[in-house]
Amino acid sequence: MQTASCLIDLECSACGLAHRADQLQKLCSSCGMPLLARYDTARAASTLTRAALSCRRADMWRYQEMLPLQDDDFMLALGEGWTPLLKARFGERIGCPSTYIKDESLNPTGSFKARGLAMAVSRAWELGAKTLAIPSAGNAGSALAAYSAAAGLQAHVFIPSDAPKAFAAEARSYAARVDLVDGLITDCARRVREGVERYGWFDVSTLKEPYRVEGKKTMAYELAEQLDWRLPDVIIYPAGGGTGLIGMWKAFGEMEQLGMIGPERPRMVCVQAENCAPIVKALRENATRAEPWSNARTIADGLRVPAAIGDFLMLQVLRDSHGTGVSVDDGQMLEYARVMAAGSGVFPGLEGAATLAAQVQLLDSGWIGRDETVVLFNTGTPLKHIHLWA
Repeated sequence: MQTASCLIDLECSACGLAHRADQLQKLCSSCGMPLLARYDTARAASTLTRAALSCRRADMWRYQEMLPLQDDDFMLALGEGWTPLLKARFGERIGCPSTYIKDESLNPTGSFKARGLAMAVSRAWELGAKTLAIPSAGNAGSALAAYSAAAGLQAHVFIPSDAPKAFAAEARSYAARVDLVDGLITDCARRVREGVERYGWFDVSTLKEPYRVEGKKTMAYELAEQLDWRLPDVIIYPAGGGTGLIGMWKAFGEMEQLGMIGPERPRMVCVQAENCAPIVKALRENATRAEPWSNARTIADGLRVPAAIGDFLMLQVLRDSHGTGVSVDDGQMLEYARVMAAGSGVFPGLEGAATLAAQVQLLDSGWIGRDETVVLFNTGTPLKHIHLWA
């Protein structure tokens, strides 16, 4: 059965070259940069309305017109999306009462990665891919394995050997083939490239295919809907590869074209680890690209990304939104995980805890006003790192 997707084509995020959307695509054939999906928003607006959403399924697939899947027989739905937006009691304590947590830990496989991989695997399956591969700090590999299992596809997952054992165990439980790699996620990416060249695997690395960002952008649609179409003043988001940051900014533009919101936008804040902060450094140096971070170290595996292909897009989002970048150290992540848990009932992953540490920094500096509305993204469960609190 056909979906209501209003997908038109894919456009290069750098040079603007159009690419067909009815076949598997990777990076731009001209400049090698990421591709982004384009939609007929005028057509979508006739059915994707605020009123229509009140009757739709409570998951990320509710925004079907602005998603790329063409045939719902290929829709891999395990319950991803429509995660809660919770007002945080600790907001009063830190002096910012209108603080909310978007809790992505309740997605399948325990993280926001489920959104992107649900979309990427569904679309790859629809377009004929048989074997998928990914380099991962942990959660993306788990999500790829789960959705590949749901589709009956083979998945190859490459994870740093020093990542928590829970990630590899989870991926293997879904029958994925897991390789532990001595090094960082960039070393895992090299192993994926070798497999792509030798065996013809389809690479679903961050932004090296165009649809993970389409799944991640649904966080912004949900956020706007849950706040009754009034966007917050500030969004604080932990960014490694940056797909969620890029996707949400893309979604805000789409929602304006759909007539759901006006031109107002949140100020976007990118949070990174003190010992792996290439985007924060590039932003402060007014650079358009981020230099690879040498000797990247942090206990937050999702933030241990020394180089990202979408660095220029992240920097553009932060500048266009009048946002900023903040780095926090590992000790602060552990400390603020306890603060968030005790003050909200949400026990965050390390990356989610980093957002609260960043908020406190920005409140103390005056960058965030005490009367502003702030949304923190808890991107994953802490349970795969539970040994750090034991």
